[in-house]
Amino acid sequence: MQDSNVFFEFIKAHRGLIIGIGMGLLVGVLMLTIGFFRTLFLAICVGIGAFFGTRNKFRSKLFEILDKILPDIFR
Repeated sequence: MQDSNVFFEFIKAHRGLIIGIGMGLLVGVLMLTIGFFRTLFLAICVGIGAFFGTRNKFRSKLFEILDKILPDIFR
């Protein structure tokens, strides 16, 4: 039981480092498998999606438009 607590404390203390290493590893693997420009395009698309996903005004307007186009799916 003590070992798992030490492990989780280590994860809490170094969360930023672990996330950074994971992101670096993911980008490296993507560049090796699909190439630089496809990885760059994917990163731009993810960034745009994250930007618009965090904007409440855009999200509510998008759902209004989707409700007009596809009214039965979202009910």
